Amino acid sequence: MANAHDTHHEGNHGSVKSYMIGFILSIILTAIPFGLAMSPSLPKNLTVLIIVAMAVIQVVVHLVYFLHMDRSKEQRSNVSTFLFTAMVIALLVGLSLWIMFSIHFEMMAK
Repeated sequence: MANAHDTHHEGNHGSVKSYMIGFILSIILTAIPFGLAMSPSLPKNLTVLIIVAMAVIQVVVHLVYFLHMDRSKEQRSNVSTFLFTAMVIALLVGLSLWIMFSIHFEMMAK
C-alpha cells in the first residue's frame, strides 16, 4: 500500500513565521481604518481613500501570506485564475452599476 506522501503532491505551505507576519500585518491593516473611522480627524474623502487602500493592501497580504500566491512557477495557474476571476467580477459589478445608473437617469428624465 502506498504511503500518502508518495501519491500526494506537497504544496507550498507557509512557516509559522510567515503566518505570524501575515497575522500581524492583517491586524495592523484592520486597526488603522478602524481608528480612522472611530475618531474622524481627517477629511472624509481622505479617510475613505485610506480605508480603500488598506483594504486592497490587506487582500494582497492574505493572498501572499495565507493563500501562498506568489510568482513561483507552481503558483502561476492559481494567480492567473484569480486574476481572471477578479476581472470577471469587476466587469459584472461595474457593468451592472452602469446599467442601474443609466436606467435611473433615464427614468428620472421623463
